[in-house]
Amino acid sequence: MLKWILLLVLLLVLGGGGYFAYTKFIAGKKDTSAQEENATQAQEQAAPSGDSQVVSLQPFLVNLADPLGRRYLKLTLDVEVNSKDATEQLTKNEPKVRDALIMLLSSKTFSDLSSMESKILLKKEIVERLNLVLGGPKVEQVYFTEMVIQ
Repeated sequence: MLKWILLLVLLLVLGGGGYFAYTKFIAGKKDTSAQEENATQAQEQAAPSGDSQVVSLQPFLVNLADPLGRRYLKLTLDVEVNSKDATEQLTKNEPKVRDALIMLLSSKTFSDLSSMESKILLKKEIVERLNLVLGGPKVEQVYFTEMVIQ
């Protein structure tokens, strides 16, 4: 009888451990990939307006705000603006735009940029900064065309 009780307890412990491992390691990764897919679909659904234009900016190369200062970020991006006037204003204020973005990017750490959610948040922050520089809601979307963190 004692043998059956020990076997049942061992079976329950192994089953509980298997369930814990599944929920902690396997099911958690599926949730993260589902969130990334939802974020990608939300970006695709944001349809550009008819007058929008895309402006390419020169690459940004900044040191990240890590304690040892050994990491850097190279970022190339395209900016979608809502009118031709906004395009002209963006090119005319390019030094202000570059300064605002360099200050934003150099304040980030490697951990701030490592996840997909943080990259989407960075896009939103860049749009906000550009709209502040341009003086109104003229920037609709920012597209990363190259992003290297080393």
